[in-house]
Amino acid sequence: MVVAMQGVPWWGLVSSAVAPVLLAGGWTLAAGLQPGGFDAVAGTISSLAAVGATDRWVMTLALAGAGACYVATGLALRPAARAGRLVLMSGGAATVLVAAFPETAGDGGSLPHTVWAAVGFVALATWPPAAGGRGPGVPTWLRPGACACAAGVLLSLLAWFGTELVGGGRQVGLAERVLAEAEAAWPLAVVLACRWSRPRAAASARGRPGPDTSTVARKL
Repeated sequence: MVVAMQGVPWWGLVSSAVAPVLLAGGWTLAAGLQPGGFDAVAGTISSLAAVGATDRWVMTLALAGAGACYVATGLALRPAARAGRLVLMSGGAATVLVAAFPETAGDGGSLPHTVWAAVGFVALATWPPAAGGRGPGVPTWLRPGACACAAGVLLSLLAWFGTELVGGGRQVGLAERVLAEAEAAWPLAVVLACRWSRPRAAASARGRPGPDTSTVARKL
């Protein structure tokens, strides 16, 4: 697919930059508020927003805010293919629903929370290939090779987290945090590439030689 070169508005840059800050800041602050300390390597992000957690509103707002940022970034990312933008926005909406359906107390868990968390993680790991395009004006991080590499890395991190989660590993919290930050960082990288590429493309277009009017006149 050839993607028409369009700009990313300033608010798209803001939303893509705020998402990773919200997540990291949210789980850092929420962990510090837990009585007796919190093991960030073994403890999940969701446990900080779970029913019964101390000041659970901190992580809840961080998750909801990050999800809203993904939706805004998807709307702003005009140089990307529409399918990829929709997948990114779906991941953002699922993240908001993760915040809306917290884990419950005890070992029973929450099925809606688990479902939306899975949808969010998968969508945010798989949107890069759907967003890519071909053509001389396509930004670096939207080219097929870069999109495939990004998806490969994100899916590998998702597999690590899934293995830790299902197997009851001791690094489930670490794996989740690395995955979440990587998924939040990639939209920012794409937005920066788009905003960097547009001025260069415009400058290149201005530098192209125009038609030779003298040759045209001679032909006439």
